Amino acid sequence: MDKKKLIENLNEDLKGEFGAIIQYTTYAAQATGPYRPQLAEFFLNEVADEQLHAKFLANKVVALGGTPTTEHRPVPEANTNREMLEEVLKAENRAVKDYSQRAEEADEFGDKGLVVALEDMVRDEVEHSEETERILRNWPLQ
Repeated sequence: MDKKKLIENLNEDLKGEFGAIIQYTTYAAQATGPYRPQLAEFFLNEVADEQLHAKFLANKVVALGGTPTTEHRPVPEANTNREMLEEVLKAENRAVKDYSQRAEEADEFGDKGLVVALEDMVRDEVEHSEETERILRNWPLQ
């Protein structure tokens, strides 16, 4: 893995984190119905983790000699609480896949500290994914 490609891939991950921050913030505002307070709190609680991930990624890109992106991945439109949760689950599962791949790339590059940090981020995203799956269990189809 060459440094330029690793920086490019980390910036793509950074776009994902920026998108997740927007997604969670927007979905918290859009949540409706009797579970609105709990869903809004759930979404907003995730923002802090995503901000930490974004901060780490931006700093790592700079440490490697790159420039952090200021772009974000598009936020999927969701019109119901269920759709919001389903979109969050997709994003979290993608993050698990991406960070697992990035950890392999960091290992190939020879940056053990980055490997460990990315594996920690995989753990965080798996926890987010599992919690979202639990919320979705038996959720009405509407």
